[in-house]
Amino acid sequence: MNTDIRQLLEGVSTGSVSVEEAILALKRKPFEDIGYAKVDMHRKIRQGAAEVIYGAGKTPAQIAGIIETMEKNGQAAILITRLSQEAAASVDALHPLQYFKEARCGIIGPFPEPDGIGKIVVATGGTSDIPVAEEAALTASILGNEVQRLYDVGVAGLHRTLAHLDDIMSASVIIAIAGMEGALASVIGGLADCPVIAVPTSVGYGASFNGLSALLSMLNSCASGVSVVNIDNGFGAGYLASMINHMR
Repeated sequence: MNTDIRQLLEGVSTGSVSVEEAILALKRKPFEDIGYAKVDMHRKIRQGAAEVIYGAGKTPAQIAGIIETMEKNGQAAILITRLSQEAAASVDALHPLQYFKEARCGIIGPFPEPDGIGKIVVATGGTSDIPVAEEAALTASILGNEVQRLYDVGVAGLHRTLAHLDDIMSASVIIAIAGMEGALASVIGGLADCPVIAVPTSVGYGASFNGLSALLSMLNSCASGVSVVNIDNGFGAGYLASMINHMR
């Protein structure tokens, strides 16, 4: 990971970056305090992926201020999660963005060319899980990954899952997203030879307890190689999948 540091040091090694330029890049202040937020400018250097804006609870003016700070410091692609359509319209007037209503995500700047080691598959149990899946898929895409979507392949019709066995077996990482009893993660975990990230969703009837049943089922999966993120946390799954897919 930490591809920015690696590229910087490789540039010094080959002579395409001077020692002075490298020192300047590393000396830039790690964050910028804009009063209501401390924008992390070194996150990409430390973690390999730049800071993401969590839109819920922030005013459009605050979001716009954070975007301005990021752009001023050279961040070309910016992801805003949990962004309402109303807030997106206000932000768009100041900083043009693509708004993805289903995922409640805004993206400023172009999607990068995929540079991961393989393909991330995002699979859902049902159509109702697609909003969470889109958050995961967009997160993985903006972080530089090839993403394949397999939607409505849940265990209520197991043949739908098995029809995509080649896609499942060729993935580098799989994100399995399901509500109800959350069985999809265990089924895919028992088929795949790669890490599986399970995402429980709040989809289901009363005894699903807004995703708690799926969460507990996924945590208790008997399939090896399955990890679990929080309920409806498509962003967390997409981010983790990208980290795995960039391990050299």
